[in-house]
Amino acid sequence: MLSIALYITLALVVMALLMNLYRLTIGPDLPDRVLALDTMYVNSIALIVLLGLWLNSKTYFESALLIAMLGFISTVAVCKYILSGDIIE
Repeated sequence: MLSIALYITLALVVMALLMNLYRLTIGPDLPDRVLALDTMYVNSIALIVLLGLWLNSKTYFESALLIAMLGFISTVAVCKYILSGDIIE
């Protein structure tokens, strides 16, 4: 039963990732593209956690945590660059 739920969840997360990729390429302006990229980080974290559940391994959860931290820092840096034009003042 758990394997069926994992397959369904995997399909839904991959669909969400494809929709985010569409928004990233077609997005009308830069803030939409930044938001799509940030959402892609969240979807990639979900995929890694699902892989960790499927393989029953704890290392995937640690890598998901590292990707989450990198995604947050990069989102803050891109937003600061959009607002002020410079990352480091």
